[in-house]
Amino acid sequence: MSEAIRLLEQRIAHLELELSALVKQSPACQELLTVPGIGLLTATAMVAATSGEVGHYRDARHFASWFGLTPKEFSSGSTRRLGRISKRGDRYLRMLLTHGARAVLRSAVVAKQAGRQVDGLKDWALRVQSRTNHNKAACALANKLARICYAVLRDHEPYGKLSVREENRKTNRTAYAVAI
Repeated sequence: MSEAIRLLEQRIAHLELELSALVKQSPACQELLTVPGIGLLTATAMVAATSGEVGHYRDARHFASWFGLTPKEFSSGSTRRLGRISKRGDRYLRMLLTHGARAVLRSAVVAKQAGRQVDGLKDWALRVQSRTNHNKAACALANKLARICYAVLRDHEPYGKLSVREENRKTNRTAYAVAI
């Protein structure tokens, strides 16, 4: 039994090396790896599923709903009711995004307990988790990670540069509003 486990571990290590070589050839995978919670398997699976292009999705919400990460809506008139996530879509990618979100939540909790600074995404995740249970927070964060992946693939820029660009946009809007 231990020999079978050793052989499986060798095969997994070999496959990880092949995936790492594939990532080095794909700029889209390299950009996705900059997003917290997105690892080797998630990046390669997402690029394989989308070919690295997200232009055919109308917006980030439609991209996230393609994974089944958006809540079902039971609305009528001005009353808006959101239910559980639809779970329609790619089960494998939804599972990878959810596990990545759980990892981000765990690292945020550990960083907070150690007194270290947490970035905006982790702070948002911790605030969601404080309002609701861990599983709902993980699903909400997985939805947010899918939307961030959409922005990364759309703009062809790493995650850190996207937040700088958003800050510049906010600053420009503020300067424009003050000028008026």
